[in-house]
Amino acid sequence: MTLRVVRLGTPRHAREGVRIGTVRRPPRGVPKAQYARRNWYDVWFPNLAPSPATMQLGLHAQSGAQRAAFRRRYRAEMARPDAAHAIEVLARLSHSADFSVGCYCEDEARCHRFVLRALLADAGAKLG
Repeated sequence: MTLRVVRLGTPRHAREGVRIGTVRRPPRGVPKAQYARRNWYDVWFPNLAPSPATMQLGLHAQSGAQRAAFRRRYRAEMARPDAAHAIEVLARLSHSADFSVGCYCEDEARCHRFVLRALLADAGAKLG
């Protein structure tokens, strides 16, 4: 059993399981009934998405220092009790179920998936 960190909208991996969208907003122009069929996500879980202000900081980051500021801010948001509990739940579930979490960004190193992967690993998640 494993937890994968994926780009939403990409083809699914074999045995990927339920795909969880950790994004602030649903995909534009896609009917809700089509989210899973079009490989976006099966379940929307914005609790692990950056806040709108933090998301904007990340989207506009050009330098390493700006990306580091985005990562610090997102980590601080994920340290809040509700987010920290969600991360712990997902980390524990990864030992008994196949599922994935993700967002839309093309480059994981420049988005919150990079930090989320590290937070899940730190919480003991079994990552694939």
